[in-house]
Formats: sequence, structure tokens, C-alpha cells
Amino acid sequence: MRMKTSKILSCTALAALALGFGPKAVPTLKAVYKKDFYVGAALNNRQVSGRDAKSTALIKEQFNTISPENLLKWEAVHPQPDQYNFKPADDYVAFGQQNKMWVIGHTLMWHQQTPKWVFEDAAGKPATREMVLKRLEDHINTVVGRYKGKIAGWDVLNEAIDDQQGDLRKTKWLEIIGEDFAAKAFEYAHKADPKAQLYYNDYSLYRPEKREGVIKLVKSLQAKGIKVTAIGMQGHYGLTKPSIEQVEASIVAFAKLGVHVNFTELDIDVLPNPSRRQGADIADTFTADAKYNVYTTGLPDSVQQQLTKRYADLFALFHKHRDVIDRITLWGVTDADSWLNNWPIRGRTSYPLLFDRNFQPKPAFQAVVQAAK
Repeated sequence: MRMKTSKILSCTALAALALGFGPKAVPTLKAVYKKDFYVGAALNNRQVSGRDAKSTALIKEQFNTISPENLLKWEAVHPQPDQYNFKPADDYVAFGQQNKMWVIGHTLMWHQQTPKWVFEDAAGKPATREMVLKRLEDHINTVVGRYKGKIAGWDVLNEAIDDQQGDLRKTKWLEIIGEDFAAKAFEYAHKADPKAQLYYNDYSLYRPEKREGVIKLVKSLQAKGIKVTAIGMQGHYGLTKPSIEQVEASIVAFAKLGVHVNFTELDIDVLPNPSRRQGADIADTFTADAKYNVYTTGLPDSVQQQLTKRYADLFALFHKHRDVIDRITLWGVTDADSWLNNWPIRGRTSYPLLFDRNFQPKPAFQAVVQAAK
């Protein structure tokens, strides 16, 4: 284990020298942004269980907040009505506590990765409002209650706004419970852990229509006396879209609501996207096509430079608004971990993060460290 850790340190030491730090002053993301916001990553089961030692060393070295990529989604933690699978989530929370990290819970209510039984009665027919509300309350009480005082903040509601018009997304939650489904989820979460921060999380929030939909939703919750601590802007961005100005407009608009902002799922897709939409709807999938998997043997230097500038510009923006931004979370640790290797097409070779497949910092890492200055 010691040898593996030293190898990682030597990689970041190279970045330190390139930035003008002394050989002993290894820059880490959590250190350079210590006075500004938390910097973290989404973790998978192999990492939290200790089966990926190199990733674990890198996580401990670089990050001070963690999110569970899939471990706490409903289908993973509560697959059957009377069955909970807490072992992976317990490992995740224990890892965060042992390393004194800001531990995030993701997610309590989502239209994806929620088992069918939640919305059906014993005969397989649509469940009643009362039945679904009882299941939602029991789930939140059990899951949030288990980690009360251990998980600092929860993505209570995920992706509830329609991509196009900014209306409430047509989901089973809306169909069966009605328009107060969001309020109920936040109420149950607050009751289960009154001290936990509670968040709304969504993608493409730079789009004016979607931004306005979220503003309307949050205002409706605030009118009921429900506190939303922060809005999570999923940063699933491309090399050029959205523009920095578009992202900034949403930061400013959300801050006017009296809430803070988190960038919750940051990655930069460098590959051609078969979808004309810039988003993160996991239902949008496509069949394999070589023209969308163009860097199988490595990322060309010209694209690496684009990626570096993109991260530099984004972190300069985050640093500018550090008064309202609490957390930046990368959606994965190294390029090998990224969901973009399998979305929207399976089996691609993607390069969206700050560390490469050999656990080495990319030029983008150096640019992010520099942006803190």
C-alpha cells in the first residue's frame, strides 16, 4: 500500500514542480481551495470497500468531500419492500468519517433507479397516493435516520424538472402523489435529520427554461416554510457548451433565492455526442458507432489543451463566486471510473476528469490548482 501511495504522490509532485511549488509542497485540490469550498469526487463500491487501493489513496490525498455514485440510490439500498442493502452505504459513510470528509447522500427521490414496486400495489396495479407517500416516508426515515449526524447533506430530490419547458417532469411521483411530492420529500428528510443540509439537484440548469422551472419549484417550497439549503448544478458539460456566461447567470439567479450553489457532478465530455441535447438523461442511449469513440489510443494534445482551458475557466468562475458556492464534486476519480465511458454509448474511451487512467494528474489538474491563485 505504501508503494502505491508514493507512486501517486510522485505524480502530483511533478504537477507541483510545474506550478513552481517546492518538491515537498505537493498541491492538493482540498488544500488550495480550503478557504473557498469543498472539492470532492463521486465514489463507487470498489473504492469504498477498499478493493481499489490506488483510487483510495488518491481520494484521501486530494478530496475533502465525497458523494456516492450509486450506493444510496433507492434500487441499490432498498431493492425490495422489506429488504435493505446497507453494507456498501455503510462502507461509504465509514470511509468519509474516518477521513474527516463532508459526506453527501445521493439521492432520496428520483424517477430513475427506483424499483417498480414503489409505485404498484400487491396486484401490480398503480398504488394509491397514500400508499406511495407511506413508502416514501418509511424509506427516508430508515435511510436518513440510519446516517443521522453522519451524512452532512442530502440530495433530497433529483431531476424533477422537464428538459424542454421547465415544467415538472412527468413521473410516477407526480402522477400518483401530485404536485406536493417535492414538499413531502423535503419534509420527511428534515424530520428524519433536522440538522442535515437538504438540496435540490439537476442537470442543464444553465438553460433559461430549466433554470426558471427550478426557481419556481424552490420558491414554492420556501412559501411552505421548507428550507432548501442549496441547489446542485450538475456540471455535465462539453468543451464549449454551455458558455461560462450561461453557467454564471444561473449561479447569480439561484443565489438571489437565498440558497447556496453546489456543482455536484462535474465532468467534461470531450467525445462527439450523438444527442443534440447537452444533458445527462440516462434514458438517452445510442448504439455503438466508431465516429463517437474517436480517441481510443489517447487524447490528442490539441484536445487536451481544450480540456485544460475548460477546467481553468470553470474553476476561475467557481472561485469568483466562492461566497455562494459550497462544494465542487467531480463525477468520478479518474477517467477510468467515469460513467461517460458507457453513456450515451457503451464501451467508449472517455477523458472527462482531472486524473488519467494511470492515476496521474492531467494538465487540467494543474490549471485547476492555478485557478485558486
